[in-house]
Amino acid sequence: MTYYYKKLTSSDEVLLKQLLSVFGQAFNEPDTYQGKVPSDKYLEALLSKEHFIALVALDKDGVVGGFTAYILDKFEQERKEIYIYDLAVLKEHRRRGIASKLIQKLRQVGKVLGVYVIFVQADKGDTAAIKLYESLGTREDVYNFDITVD
Repeated sequence: MTYYYKKLTSSDEVLLKQLLSVFGQAFNEPDTYQGKVPSDKYLEALLSKEHFIALVALDKDGVVGGFTAYILDKFEQERKEIYIYDLAVLKEHRRRGIASKLIQKLRQVGKVLGVYVIFVQADKGDTAAIKLYESLGTREDVYNFDITVD
């Protein structure tokens, strides 16, 4: 099977919607990713932002995987880092190097942007994600807290 990779631009809101579907299936959270899909106008505006990156893996049928990430400007030094927010590959396309290739493409983007590090979180028990990320970088044991605003 042949895959190709595309960094999404402001005219790719249809592909971003397909990526939302991939996330819903891969994370078994269809309501989170498909319950209130943003409008084309919203997604086009998001894709136009300099701090948002979306990259997809496609085959002849459409999006089979991808990620969304954010560029964060640091204050302690004049540098940037990238945070991978979501990354997923459809079950039937896993174990083919797609996630590794997506991250490799992000490394290339990061180099062009002058980013010093890419970071990502994995849930405890998500052994496939942990194994992938350990093969690409250094593991840190940290706690992650969600703090609501309401």
